[in-house]
Amino acid sequence: MMKRTAITLLAVAAIFAPAAITPAAAQVGVNISIGTPPPAPIYEAVPAPRVGYVWAPGFWRWEHERHVWAPGHWIEGRPGHHWVADHWVEGPHGGWHHETGHWDRG
Repeated sequence: MMKRTAITLLAVAAIFAPAAITPAAAQVGVNISIGTPPPAPIYEAVPAPRVGYVWAPGFWRWEHERHVWAPGHWIEGRPGHHWVADHWVEGPHGGWHHETGHWDRG
């Protein structure tokens, strides 16, 4: 029942959210907590460096109630910033939540 309620709320939010999105809000993601830890990362050989780009390593994403590997890829660099890769964090009471990759200053 709780799962159905969460899905309904997400569906309603998906319908009405586009009208309320501001540039600042466009950067906000939705995090969920799951009880299943991600598998060990899959080894990927990092390609040769590309000028002006940063390698975003692959990670396990949660899709259709299971972990699915999202392969690494190049993203355009941002001067004065460094890329913090997607990763999973274990919560203080069990569950796991996905931290979306993002840029940090410095």
